[in-house]
Amino acid sequence: MTLARAIGKSAAWIVGIVALIIAATGVFIFTFDWNHAKPWVNEHVSTALGRSFAINGDLRVDWRRPQGETGWRAWVPWPRFSATQLEMGNPDWAKGPKFVTLDAAHFDLAILPLFTHQIVIPSIDVVNPAVDLERLADGRNTWTFEFKQSGQPSPWKLRLDSFAFAKGTIVYRDAITKADLTIAVDTLGHPIPIGDVLKEQEQTSRAASAQHVGKQGAAQMAAKAHAEAASAASGASAAQGARAASTPVTASGAASASAARPVSSALTAVPASGASGASGAAVPAKPSEPTYAFGLKVDGRYKNVPVTGTGKVGGVLAVESATQPFPLHADVKAGDTRLAIVGTLTDPRHLAALNLRLWLQGTSMSHLYQLTGITLPDTPPYATEGRLIGNFNPPTSTFRYENFNGRVGGSDLHGTLTWAQRKPRPKLSGEVVSNLLQFSDLAPVIGADSPASKAKRGDTTRQPPDRVLPVAAFRTERWSAIDADVKFTGRRLIKSPQLPITNLYTHILLHDGVLTLEPLQFGVAGGTLATNAHLDGSRTPLKGRFTLSARHLKLKQLFPTQKVMQTALGEINGDASLSATGNSPAALAATSTGEVKALITDGRISLLLMEAAGLNVANVVYEKLFGTRDVKINCAAFDFVANDGMLEPKVFALDTDDALINVDGPVNLRDESVDLKIHPHTKGFRIFSLRSPLYAKGTFKNRRSASRRAHSRCAPARRSGSG
Repeated sequence: MTLARAIGKSAAWIVGIVALIIAATGVFIFTFDWNHAKPWVNEHVSTALGRSFAINGDLRVDWRRPQGETGWRAWVPWPRFSATQLEMGNPDWAKGPKFVTLDAAHFDLAILPLFTHQIVIPSIDVVNPAVDLERLADGRNTWTFEFKQSGQPSPWKLRLDSFAFAKGTIVYRDAITKADLTIAVDTLGHPIPIGDVLKEQEQTSRAASAQHVGKQGAAQMAAKAHAEAASAASGASAAQGARAASTPVTASGAASASAARPVSSALTAVPASGASGASGAAVPAKPSEPTYAFGLKVDGRYKNVPVTGTGKVGGVLAVESATQPFPLHADVKAGDTRLAIVGTLTDPRHLAALNLRLWLQGTSMSHLYQLTGITLPDTPPYATEGRLIGNFNPPTSTFRYENFNGRVGGSDLHGTLTWAQRKPRPKLSGEVVSNLLQFSDLAPVIGADSPASKAKRGDTTRQPPDRVLPVAAFRTERWSAIDADVKFTGRRLIKSPQLPITNLYTHILLHDGVLTLEPLQFGVAGGTLATNAHLDGSRTPLKGRFTLSARHLKLKQLFPTQKVMQTALGEINGDASLSATGNSPAALAATSTGEVKALITDGRISLLLMEAAGLNVANVVYEKLFGTRDVKINCAAFDFVANDGMLEPKVFALDTDDALINVDGPVNLRDESVDLKIHPHTKGFRIFSLRSPLYAKGTFKNRRSASRRAHSRCAPARRSGSG
């Protein structure tokens, strides 16, 4: 009995002591000033991160009943940690001393999961976070931490259920991309569906397109996009109906198909492709859309180009999902280029795939080189819209601008282009089609556009006023940046309304700085012109080889506005083969070596035009008094030999029923001068003829002709064969 009493008293004391300890611990926990623990917390966190860390404000712990828990778990309180004025340092080499600063941070910690090695944070709220990111030219960056490695995998797992903040700022400096950006981040107040953003951005971007290519051009782009979207939707609906009729679909099958579809239904306004990830099973009529949670505002410089813009992204926790699409939106102006995207990123942590609507507008496509590294030619103002599909798989990632519609100046463009990352150079490939191509829109490609056009796109090259051939240099340093394999078709090309050019086709190949057009061909004046061009931009100066073939060009169609040519039935055939060196069209012409020849056969030409050019002055008077008649062309031929920019005629003759004309003298491509001597030999009855040669002198810009009066004389009327 004594032993039992002793044991009972001992047990009572033990229980009392434990209760006292628990009570004391509770009093300690609930009344302890946690600011005393700040030095210990700061030291251990700094050691773990390898960076300086400090809580400069208050540190406190409050306890509260958990939300969402039931049963006895609802009685186990959660600690809520709160700290103010937090900061984490940057490495010593960084420009910004602080990696991140917070005005305040609050987070809950679930107690029970700790017993199973799980750190569960039901919610975390931060106030005014500011992050400073920096990367040096050698690749070092401030966002990579060097944690101590234990060599063993950690048994602990972290789960974050909710993350929220009101406003934040991100500063990003990158010596590699020459970026210096400030990004302001704020909550949107309520989730915004991706479909709403898509509609709004479509209107905004098409208004921007109208500023670059005109309202009519923008309207034509929009009509083309809507027509293609309607056609794609109709085809998809028909295919889905056929599958539904032939294959029964269970509820579980439909659900799995919905989960497999990674793209918002709003994005299917652009025709889908195999890369979209659409499932073969039935798709619910209205799948849930990703929503945006944060708004962005960016300002600064990228690639030394001024950048401003706005955007939206999904919630922070959505970044963790590998299956749910993460929504992206941006509307950015970089220099004179404007870019807008609306779409999704799959598995953001690993950058699995992109599915975006993309709009582009700018002054010249060549300006994209500084931003993207993609070599494109100088163009008039342009606008495009299409679908960008990206698959990240470094170092062989691919991006496809699919089924895009665009306008360049007054010309339309359609097609698909693929950008493939690879070694030693990325590659641009695809096919582009223009239904109506304005010849004037091609002028900037070789620097032949007007001074006003050059000034608008920032080209400071001044074309000499007395020169015709463009002196603007090729940007051969850009040719070695990428490889290219692009096929271009222009179904109708307009140089003037009276002279349409049809079926333009060229295959553009760029490899290791060597540009080839094999072939460049088109139909004109009832015939064809075909060129092969080989430009080796890997050499300095550039070395080029060119061949040209002209077949069956009808004179009547070649000069449709000349009234005197409307009775001409002849045609032109010719060939040229030239090689040259130089970094501009003018420099290539000035060094060209080879041969140029052409032949006109079986035709008729107006006598008025022939003699107005200087063959017989009397017939010009006759024509004005008595009308016109045709002269048969038996043969017209020229064969020029080019030697270092000098063209000398081996043969230059025109044989008709009325006259035989021979021409000699050089054409100087170096200074664009002409010094030709024309020898007319009349065959028929003439009232007056020039017995001495006629000289055609001047430059390509200013041509003139005159007879040598000192040796001119009137001759009586003669029969054929007289001099």
